[in-house]
Amino acid sequence: MTYTPPAAPLNEEQIHFFRENGYFLWKKGMSSDIIDAFNRHIFDIRNQEPMPDWAACDESKKYTLRLFNPHKHDSFSRQIMKHSLVRGALAQLMGREAVCVQSMYFYKEPGSPGQASHQDYYYIKNDPMTMIAAWTAMEESVDEENGCLWVIPGTHKLGLLPHGAVKNVEEHEHWTEETEGIDISSQIPVIMEKGDILFFSELLIHSSNKNRSEKRWRRSYVCHYIREDSNVLHREDLRQKYLLY
Repeated sequence: MTYTPPAAPLNEEQIHFFRENGYFLWKKGMSSDIIDAFNRHIFDIRNQEPMPDWAACDESKKYTLRLFNPHKHDSFSRQIMKHSLVRGALAQLMGREAVCVQSMYFYKEPGSPGQASHQDYYYIKNDPMTMIAAWTAMEESVDEENGCLWVIPGTHKLGLLPHGAVKNVEEHEHWTEETEGIDISSQIPVIMEKGDILFFSELLIHSSNKNRSEKRWRRSYVCHYIREDSNVLHREDLRQKYLLY
């Protein structure tokens, strides 16, 4: 295989914004037709009889329970994970090629809870610390009503903060943990449209709230990447590195 260097889609202003704020929103990073095809593909995976072992769940949850690490089993999921814009942007932000260690397809149906404020590094420690998430919107609109992400700009500069029990289990999933000692009044919503990609640092404090929409879902595809010379610690299930080329 001939190696092709990654593209360089980000300009200096965008890179600076990420460095200062801990995140960057790329509008319309993926085309609507790709998103629509991927959504149909994921639906078909859970609609098989029987469901593949890696995607299997209770019948009542097959369109609500997140699909964990589809990139390990499914070629379409890997192609989205390796999207050329994502690969190029990550290489610019990390200084060299990135590799994927985790992917998740979220449904977030109406009424489902969000996740309390947290830092991804708390759950996925890696050395050296290089992890960046790419969060792709799979709906026409992702906003406050259907459970968009909220971020606290600049908090990636605080280092890893203590995490403890979730305080509001009506709003947030009870089995996760919540960042402690931080004023969340400065958090801002990240409003997104289909195909938008949010890149954010592993130390950026972020959260989501309950989906209060009556009919609107908040599907998303989220991949976590580390620099090619970095390694995941403690998590044996995330040790394998998937190349983006």
